Amino acid sequence: MDISFKIDAETIIGPDTITRVGSICGRYGNRAMIVTEQVLYENHSIERLCGILEEAEIETIVFDEIPAQATADVAESAAELARGGRCKVIIAFGGLKTQAIARMAAIIAPVRIPVFDLMDGRLCREEFIPYIAIPTAGRDPFLFSDYFIAVDPRDRLVKQVKSPNRLCVAAIIDNNFSESLSGAFSATTVFDGFCVAAEAYCSTRGNFLSDALLEQAIAIYSRMMVSSPEDKAIELSGSAANAGFLVALGSAASSPGIGTALAYAINGRFPVAKSWSSTVLLPYILERLVAARPEKIARIGALMGEFKEGASISESANLTVDTIRRRIGLLKVPARLKEFDLSLDRLVPVAEAARNMEFVAFSPWTVSSEDAFDILKQAY
Repeated sequence: MDISFKIDAETIIGPDTITRVGSICGRYGNRAMIVTEQVLYENHSIERLCGILEEAEIETIVFDEIPAQATADVAESAAELARGGRCKVIIAFGGLKTQAIARMAAIIAPVRIPVFDLMDGRLCREEFIPYIAIPTAGRDPFLFSDYFIAVDPRDRLVKQVKSPNRLCVAAIIDNNFSESLSGAFSATTVFDGFCVAAEAYCSTRGNFLSDALLEQAIAIYSRMMVSSPEDKAIELSGSAANAGFLVALGSAASSPGIGTALAYAINGRFPVAKSWSSTVLLPYILERLVAARPEKIARIGALMGEFKEGASISESANLTVDTIRRRIGLLKVPARLKEFDLSLDRLVPVAEAARNMEFVAFSPWTVSSEDAFDILKQAY
C-alpha cells in the first residue's frame, strides 16, 4: 500500500515548551484568543499562559465557557468573541472537547457560517483563523488528522467534521500540562489511549510507519498499566504525553476504529467520560480484532510482555485479551455499561452515529450498525 502522509502543524514536545507559544503567535499578529476550561484556573495554568503571551506583547482574550457536556454550538459563541476581538490566532488549551470547540471556532469565525452547516458536511472556504493546539489530554487521535469529532446540539449525536488544510499551525505538547488525574480515572485514560492504538494498529489503512509508531505507544501504555498494589492508581506523566503523541501520529497515518467511535458517541450523548466507555468496550473490541487480525493482537501481547512458549498465534491473541481483562479488573472500575445508568434502548442511535463515522470503514472487518449495537449489547 502506498503511504500518503503530511503533517501541517509545527510540533514541539517536552517540558516547558509552552514558553514557545508567544513567538509562534507573533507570526500571525498580536491578538489571540485562548479557548480553555475553567478547571485550568485551579493550578494557575491559564494565568501562566496569559503571562507568556503578555511578555511576547500579544493581546489576549479568554473564552472559558465550555461546559462538561459541550456541544458544537459553543463554537459559535467562541467564534463571535474571536471576530469581535479581531483575533489573528486561536489557541486551544485543554482536553478533547476544548480542542474540538476551538478547532470549529477557527473554521467558522472568518466566514460566518452556521455551525450546523459544518456539522451537515457542507464544505467551507479555505479561509480560517490559524489554530494552535496545546492539549492537556495526551490521547487525541485526531490531533494530526484532517478531521475531528464534534457533538451535534440538535440530537447530541457525534459527527465527523472535515478540517481545512493547514488549519492547525502548531501543536505544543508540554508534559507539565498533561491532565493530572488520580486513581481509577487516571487508569482509564491509559486504557482509552491503548484502545485507539490497538484499533489503528489493526486498521486496513495501517502501514509500516503507523505500525512503528503505534507499537511504541502500545509498549508505553502497557508499562503504565502496572499499578501500585496499594491504591491501584496510575500516575500520568511525560509517558502519557509521549504515548499520546505517538498515537496521534499513528492514527493520522492509519485510522481509529469502531471502539473509538462508540466511546465518543456515548460521551456525546450521556454524561459518561470517554475514557470510562473505552475501558468497558476495550475487551469486546479486542475479541473482534482477534478474529480479524490475530497476528496483530498476538504481537500486542508480546509488546505487553505476555509470551507463552509454543503457543499458536490464535492462543497468543486470546491471551492478550485475557491480560487486558485482568488488568482492567484490578482497577475495580465499572465493567458494564449498565453501571453508568444507561438504557440499552437509548444506545441504538449511539451505535448508528458511531457506525456513520467515515473512518470506521477502515476497520479490519465490515462493521454494520447492527454489529456496532451488538458490541454495545455485549458490553452492557
